[in-house]
Amino acid sequence: MTMPLNVNDPRAVIEADRAHVWHHLTQHAPFTATDPRIIVEGKGLKLWDITGKEHLDAVSGGVWTVNVGYGRARIADAVRDQLVRMNFFGGSLGSVPAAIFAERLIGKMPGLSRVYYASSGSEANEKAFKIVRQIAHKRHGGRKHKILFRDRDYHGTTIACLSAGGQQERNAQYGPFAPGFVQVPHCMEYRKHELGLGHLSGEAFGVACADMIEEVILREGPDTIGAICLEPMTAGGGIIPAPEGYWPRLSEICRKHDILIHIDEVVCGMGRTGEWFGYQHYGIAPDIVTMAKGVASGYAAISCCVTTEAVFEMFRDDSDDPLNYFRDISTFGGCTAGPAAAIENMAILEEEDLLGNTRAMSGRLLGNLRELATRHAAVGDVRGLGLFCGAELVSDRETRDPLPEKQVVAIVGDCMEQGVIVGATNRSVPGRNNTLCFSPALIATADDIDRITDAVDGALTRVLG
Repeated sequence: MTMPLNVNDPRAVIEADRAHVWHHLTQHAPFTATDPRIIVEGKGLKLWDITGKEHLDAVSGGVWTVNVGYGRARIADAVRDQLVRMNFFGGSLGSVPAAIFAERLIGKMPGLSRVYYASSGSEANEKAFKIVRQIAHKRHGGRKHKILFRDRDYHGTTIACLSAGGQQERNAQYGPFAPGFVQVPHCMEYRKHELGLGHLSGEAFGVACADMIEEVILREGPDTIGAICLEPMTAGGGIIPAPEGYWPRLSEICRKHDILIHIDEVVCGMGRTGEWFGYQHYGIAPDIVTMAKGVASGYAAISCCVTTEAVFEMFRDDSDDPLNYFRDISTFGGCTAGPAAAIENMAILEEEDLLGNTRAMSGRLLGNLRELATRHAAVGDVRGLGLFCGAELVSDRETRDPLPEKQVVAIVGDCMEQGVIVGATNRSVPGRNNTLCFSPALIATADDIDRITDAVDGALTRVLG
């Protein structure tokens, strides 16, 4: 008979983890010689692991999620109270927190009106893809079903989402993929020579990138393209804000060819960029917006697929056709914990003016990183919006050859040893996994920002000399 685990014995917990937990995005072979790292407590931006070591988290839970920071008792209390009162019923029926949060969310998203609940970003994007496909069948004889996606963008872990994923190493070994997804070029000005646009800059470059998308549309046939799915700022593919002129021209192209605009805000949504949503920096009028991570800051599982009323109306049908409605379900989209947490999360963002803090601290983070670039030749480019910034590392500034991924990983590891957790693109885009990623919680102070960039400064010196 197996003895119950003593949760107060750190060694017992570590051995249980080593023996039974399959960690995300992790090669477990090193765990034969080293212990898995286990986090036991968080407060604000600080984390403590099972050995008692303190860390400053500069990546909001590792995957850009904990926007309001750790230890928010009011969110946990709201979830607990809601679950005791009414925890779950399938999403074919409504709930009080789902109705309240939907109304408050729509208040932040002029032009949109309907919220479909699920429990992860991948699910939310799947819903959007299914909406586009069903519209193709209901309105276009099935023909206008293709979905455009961008090189370097990422939309989730399912086979359909990987089919719309522009990160080749994320996709490797998971094919064959779903048909009907078509890639368009990235819009990264630092790598504009890869696009044959090295002679352009600023708005001219942005417009040219959008025009390259229209070339793909014309090649495929506009009557076959139902939607384009893009991140407002490419996240895991290198922290790439859109260049000036890109979004206005792309919006014009999509309206001309009757192509729905689907913005994937899974990472950027709920204040990360200094606006409620990343697309709001650019004056875009999307038809579909998906979101997840920051919606409840990781205190409960929730995602949303939000649409215009025009998209919703395409599914309102009083005919006798048994297939006339959106025939989709998300089991845990019916759990009330998600919207209950999201209501409190949004209230904290408003009451503490965390969007304003994000804009203020963005200047300090970008400024500090640019100062590092004056002293470290390996910092080739600094870019970002809000508290979502990147520093692309290179071996040679003239040629812009990427710093080898092994050295980037060593820099992240050095920061970890200093007690600061930073991120980096890794095993995503072949030969281009060379960007350090910074996304601290939106409560970050100037002292927090300085500690993060000081750690990077030390790591660059020790690893690269």
